[in-house]
Amino acid sequence: MISCIAIDDEPKALAVIERYCQKVDFINLSATFREPVKAIEFLNREQVDLIFLDINMPDISGIQLIATLAVKPMVIFTTAYSNYAVESYNLNAIDYLLKPITFERFLAAANKALSLFSVKNKTGIKSGNTETVFIKSGPQTHQVKVSDILYLEKDGNYITVYLKDKKILIRENMTDIFDIVPKEEFVRVHKSYVVAVKHITLVEVHQVTINGEKIPIGSTYRDALKEKLGLA
Repeated sequence: MISCIAIDDEPKALAVIERYCQKVDFINLSATFREPVKAIEFLNREQVDLIFLDINMPDISGIQLIATLAVKPMVIFTTAYSNYAVESYNLNAIDYLLKPITFERFLAAANKALSLFSVKNKTGIKSGNTETVFIKSGPQTHQVKVSDILYLEKDGNYITVYLKDKKILIRENMTDIFDIVPKEEFVRVHKSYVVAVKHITLVEVHQVTINGEKIPIGSTYRDALKEKLGLA
């Protein structure tokens, strides 16, 4: 989950952000603030991953607020004015949302934040005691247990992620697959297959078996597989 707060001096604007956050399952809105000073006090005590931040506020602007923080979370600026766009991007903002904000535009910004968050947490995201990863499929983002992933199969420009109870189609390169699943627990056995080591039930000369499925072993990957399994 991405922990976040929202800061805006307009109650209606905060209500919109709060309603949109409730629709996105990978965002946890922990607090909202109408007074920037109180938000700063909160940020000095608590760690958050993302701030939805209005730019035009009394006493201190959103841009000035970010400058006061020793540790700077990801930021998505919200404002009714377009003239701050360049300045906001100079501060490495994730996105810049113009009011009135549509849910479609909000979701696009949230997905940008998720992509950056996932890159920073390449080996998976802890959810309680279970290691999970976020997998983006079209407009949807699935949070899945690493232990539920059986294997991944490449077909053209797409990869199918096979889970215990379903499969997810993603647009991804096989060379980047270990940015999604931890390389400590998975191994590439073929130019088109990456498998979960823990789910291998049978190893043969030319194939492995996972959940009853026969998956080929490419000759160039055989030695790496043996080494991974301690069979070398």
